[in-house]
Amino acid sequence: MTSVLILGGGPAGNTCASVAATLGAEVTLVERDVVGGAAHLWDCIPSKALIATGGELMELGRARAMGLSAEGRLDVEALRERVASIEDHLHRMLVTLLDSQQVRVLHGSARFKGPHDVVVETHEGLEEVSADFVVVATGSRPRVPEFVTVDRERILTTRDAYPPPEIPEHAIVVGSGVTGVEFTHLFDSLGSRVTLLVSRQQVLPIKDAEVAAVLEDAFLSRGVTLLKGARASAIERDGDVVRVRCEDGRVIEGSHALLAVGSIPNSDGIALDAAGVEVDDRGYISVNHNCLSNVGHVYAAGDVSGKLPLSSVAAMQGRKIAEHFMGLHNRPHRHLDYDKAASAVFTEPEIADVGLAEAEAFSEGRKIRVTKVPFSANAKALIKGDARGFVKILSDPATGVVLGGSIVGRNAAELISVLAVAVTNGLRVDDIVDSLLVHPSLAESLADAAS
Repeated sequence: MTSVLILGGGPAGNTCASVAATLGAEVTLVERDVVGGAAHLWDCIPSKALIATGGELMELGRARAMGLSAEGRLDVEALRERVASIEDHLHRMLVTLLDSQQVRVLHGSARFKGPHDVVVETHEGLEEVSADFVVVATGSRPRVPEFVTVDRERILTTRDAYPPPEIPEHAIVVGSGVTGVEFTHLFDSLGSRVTLLVSRQQVLPIKDAEVAAVLEDAFLSRGVTLLKGARASAIERDGDVVRVRCEDGRVIEGSHALLAVGSIPNSDGIALDAAGVEVDDRGYISVNHNCLSNVGHVYAAGDVSGKLPLSSVAAMQGRKIAEHFMGLHNRPHRHLDYDKAASAVFTEPEIADVGLAEAEAFSEGRKIRVTKVPFSANAKALIKGDARGFVKILSDPATGVVLGGSIVGRNAAELISVLAVAVTNGLRVDDIVDSLLVHPSLAESLADAAS
């Protein structure tokens, strides 16, 4: 029987374990924190649960425009209990699934002893485990710049803020990528005053400029302060005051500072060199299209692989790895194409995109057809009282094949799935146009943009 040892129980690791067990492998899964993954259960899920609560508060704020009178007050303790219950439920469901598949779960920290051998430090002591294949899915952790000391009270990393120790009076968010803008939206929706440091000239610097502009306008209309060209150089605490100093001399004072400046891979401390596994200069394990490292039986998946840091991507990597070492890829199969992965930003309005970006196409001199339809022309958006944003579709002008798209607006994270299927499967804009969609629905804007 094929044996596999998986280091890390996040989306990559637990998916790999489940699929491998289904295919008949003998699976051992090592997790030092929580099965389900720290990044997933302590970052992704609670952040979206908090954002959902903030969204409901904002909905109440729009009640009068919908012909209602309503009041809402934040119950922080009830919010904590809600987040904890969601985390606990998902964790128990996952543990039950793995147990039913006879996956052996070891709680502890692992380090390589040799190419096939790992030592696991558990509460009961040390245990050596050997396997035919090893999958490293140890995730990542928030990056903390050298110029700041995190105290987890007033100066926080993202992992300290689910929920934060208290709702900030004035939160200074350092970093305007996906995590930074999500926290800006979150804190603002829960009643905080927010200042967002934008190191460049737009939020979400790697996203479509039109998309970023819609979000910036939304933030400004809500009273968020955007400091553009502001790069933090020092963060210090003085009692209940936190000061963030910027390289250009600006100083911002607030009650709390949140660091959202990226992450670093958890590739240190597991003795990868004992297995001969190579990492790049940033600590990521280099992998090929099958997620194999330079060592022929050691795979890497999830954040530690240096690919897209998305739970959906990690889970798909885990599935593909299990299929690969169980021999299913001896026949033709579809390799992972990271350029076709859909992603979303859970702000208000929501943002989602997939495939080729407009700026990328123009920089490459590639001919594309770009069509855009605003939600202000959509009946369902008007009915729901939120017509912000648009649908944009990029296609090949010669063949009509959908190459990419962006959606800004209500339920963008759900709607992008249609475009993701189109991009992944090489569908044409006519395939979307010819689909008989529900009326009234936000999805109608996809067909309108495709026509």
